[in-house]
Amino acid sequence: MEGELSERQTKILNIIIRDYLETGEPVGSRTISKDRDLSLSSATIRNEMSDLEEMGYIIQPHTSAGRIPSDKGYRFYVDRLMKEKDDEITALREMVVERTEKMEKTLQDAVKTLADRTNYTSIVSAPALSDSRLKFIQLTNVSDEQVLAVIVLNGNRVKNQIIPVSEPIDQETLLKLNLLLNTSLNGLSMEQINLGTIARLKEEAGIHSGVVSDVLDIIVMAIQEDEDLQVYTSGTTNILKYPELSDLQRASDILDTFETKDGIRELVEKTIAGSEESGLTVYIGNENQSPSLKDCSVVTATYDLGDGMKGMIGIVGPRRMDYENVVDSLKTIKTKLDQAFKR
Repeated sequence: MEGELSERQTKILNIIIRDYLETGEPVGSRTISKDRDLSLSSATIRNEMSDLEEMGYIIQPHTSAGRIPSDKGYRFYVDRLMKEKDDEITALREMVVERTEKMEKTLQDAVKTLADRTNYTSIVSAPALSDSRLKFIQLTNVSDEQVLAVIVLNGNRVKNQIIPVSEPIDQETLLKLNLLLNTSLNGLSMEQINLGTIARLKEEAGIHSGVVSDVLDIIVMAIQEDEDLQVYTSGTTNILKYPELSDLQRASDILDTFETKDGIRELVEKTIAGSEESGLTVYIGNENQSPSLKDCSVVTATYDLGDGMKGMIGIVGPRRMDYENVVDSLKTIKTKLDQAFKR
C-alpha cells in the first residue's frame, strides 16, 4: 500500500506532524478533528490514520490512540516544505525585481507631481520595514564546505549568506536544522529572539550549534541592517522663488540639506516612527529639527503598503505656504501610494 497520499491523508499527516512538533505528545483523532481545515468524523480520521500507519508515515509509540510521525512521515513533510519554500523564494525574487522597478518609477512620478502641484520642494522616501519579523529560513548545501542560508523577512525582504562549515552536513541533518529553526523562529521579531531561545536552539542543534549561531547572526544583520534609505526629491530650486528663503546663506543651507539628505533622513525616520495613524504632521519654523529648515514649514504624511512596509511623503516650503493645497495634494498622493503596490 505504497501509493501516493490522498489530499485528505496529506492534511491529516501535516496536522499530526505540526501538532507533535509543537507539543511533543502523540496526536489522537480527537485533536485532528478540531482542525478547521478538516470537516471529518472521528471514525473517518481513525480509518485514515490506520492507513497512514500501514503505509509507514506514522507510528503508535504505545497502547494509547495517539500517533507520532515516523522518519518516512518527516521525510514527506520536509520534502514538501522545502519544495514550497524553493518555489516561494523563486517567486519572491521575481516579484521583488518587478516591484522594485515599478516602485522607483512610481515614487519618481509622485515626487515630481507633488512639486508641480504645490510649487514647493517635495520629498518621497522608498518604503522601509518598520517592524521586522522573520518569515522563514532555508538552509541548502552548496558544497561540502559551504551552506547557503536564505532569510526572508516580512515585506518579502530576502537576505542570502554563505556559511562555511568545518565538515559536510548530510541532507537529513540539514532538513532537521531547517525544521528546528523554522518551528522556533518564524514570526518572531529581534526583541522576541531572546537568550533563552538561542540557548535552546544551540542545545538542540548539538554538534551543529555553530551553524545555528551563524544563522542567528545573519538574522540579526538582516533585521538591524542599516541600509541606505532611498529618498527622492523634486523642485529643490523652488525654494529660491520665495524672497524670505532666497538670500545666499539661507538658500545655501536649505539646498545643502537636500543635497546631503542627512537632515531629510532624520525627518523620514521620525515621521515613520511616529506614524501609528498614518496621518499628516505639520512642522512650522523652529519646530523643525534641522536648523537649516527653521524658516520653513514642512508637512509630512506616511504611506503604508502593509506587512510593516512604510514610507514618507513631504512638502517643504515657506511658512506662508498654501497649506490647504499642500494638505490636499499630500492626501491624494498618499492614497495613490497606499494603493499602488497592493494590487
